[in-house]
Amino acid sequence: MSNSEIVNVVITGAAGQIAYSLIFNVIKGDMFGNDQKIKLVLLDIPAMIDGLRGVVMEIEDCAYPLVSSIVCTTDVKEAFTDAHYAILVGAMPRRDGMERSDLLKANAAIFKVQGKAINDYANKNVKVLVVGNPANTNALIASTCAPNIPKENFSCLTRLDHNRAKAQIALKANVNVKDVHNVIIWGNHSSTQYPDSRCGYINLPTGKTPISNVIKNDQWLQGEFITTVQKRGAAIISARKLSSAASAAKAITDHMHDWVFGTPEGEYVSMGVPSDGSYGIPEGIIFSFPVTIKNGKYTIVQGLPIDPFSRALIDSTHSELIQEKTSAFQFIE
Repeated sequence: MSNSEIVNVVITGAAGQIAYSLIFNVIKGDMFGNDQKIKLVLLDIPAMIDGLRGVVMEIEDCAYPLVSSIVCTTDVKEAFTDAHYAILVGAMPRRDGMERSDLLKANAAIFKVQGKAINDYANKNVKVLVVGNPANTNALIASTCAPNIPKENFSCLTRLDHNRAKAQIALKANVNVKDVHNVIIWGNHSSTQYPDSRCGYINLPTGKTPISNVIKNDQWLQGEFITTVQKRGAAIISARKLSSAASAAKAITDHMHDWVFGTPEGEYVSMGVPSDGSYGIPEGIIFSFPVTIKNGKYTIVQGLPIDPFSRALIDSTHSELIQEKTSAFQFIE
């Protein structure tokens, strides 16, 4: 899309804390570039409308020149009409006493409605990023309910896990995080995800060096590193009594920026995308893979080695996604 055009960007759950950080990244130009004008469409439930109006006042008071217009709404038709990008942050959180089936049912209803609205009203080239959990399955529901939108235009956020993995490697190796490359998040955005350092490298003064040759601690790389990334969200909630908002907003910004502008040559990032049979993951779920991106199109990186340790973890997270799909889809049929 030409920068002379105004892009319509929809953010759902727009009165929530993740959106509160995300919105300002978008309107500063971090996501779509410093010269891309934006129509910002903020969608939330009626109970949140007063808070949303307060957010709009803050946006106005920032006086960012990229903001062409702001729409504040509770109506999905108004929100998604002619949308170029849809960032679906809002979802039903799990509450005390809520069974997982209740959570899946509540979110199936939300993403069925939003998927249908995207199908009926959005630009047919719309790019959709699902953040609200369970993100992989919610993205699959939205995509299923939007048959007129290409499946590859739906993704879910695993970039937060990817960024967390890079940060843990950087801390352990005592290097700057910018020098850590090509870690991978496989599978579900859940505690079964597989953070994989095997194909990654670190830029040292002597050149590109495999992560394992720098850290030289396979027990840590196959143990504490993995569990730390898997449980990082829960650890943040335990520490601050709130979920990770700023880091989630940064990851959303990174995900969409790369989807629009592409990845550097030789660099891959993690995205939850429709499985196509790669790495033994059959079609029919949204699965986090390593991808490269060019001209707005992602490509799953092929030919990476999968050892028995990795195969077991990839199969485990795949199994969880199949179970989630089976449970959730009974509520949309």
